[in-house]
Amino acid sequence: MQFRRQSGRLGAKMMNDEYGNGNNMTENEEHRWRAEEMAEQKAAGLPEDIRNLPPEEIQQAFHQLQVHQIELEMQNDELMRVQAEIAASRAQYFDLYDLAPVGYFTISDSGLILKANLTGSDLLGLSRNSPIKPPVSRFILKEDQNIYYQHRKQLIDTGEPQSCELRIIKKDGTTFWAQLDAAIHETVGECAYRVVMSDITEHK
Repeated sequence: MQFRRQSGRLGAKMMNDEYGNGNNMTENEEHRWRAEEMAEQKAAGLPEDIRNLPPEEIQQAFHQLQVHQIELEMQNDELMRVQAEIAASRAQYFDLYDLAPVGYFTISDSGLILKANLTGSDLLGLSRNSPIKPPVSRFILKEDQNIYYQHRKQLIDTGEPQSCELRIIKKDGTTFWAQLDAAIHETVGECAYRVVMSDITEHK
């Protein structure tokens, strides 16, 4: 056991000599260094001569190590399962939200477009990575601004989902008839509303 402690300290010293304070290590090398230090600390609490332990205690310690290893394997399997579920959920979210045939928007209580799916961004010519959040009123035909104002006022006053029909200006300057279905969306510290924009030009 004395030899094990000395070898552990020697290993740590060699790591220090080679990498200094660890700043030059790769991530795997740093993990190995920390594992060596933890192993040395645990070894310090073991009996000086493990050969003098009764066979029953050695067998019990070995059994505990096996149980601990199985627990770690089970935790790793569970972590991998959860990660796979998260990846599947993200893919499903992308299919349902970003690839939807209608525009989805999250609009602040002051009327700024905070978020849009791919369809909505394409309709209005929005840059999804731009820090600038344009007002939704910019894309509404001047003659229909009052329709939107009344729609938003009714939504805020009642707190109930609201719908309206108005004309939207596309990124190429042309217009189309749209139906807006809006509902309040409250999060911690802020209030916004979500809007579904559907092209209803063919029905006009």
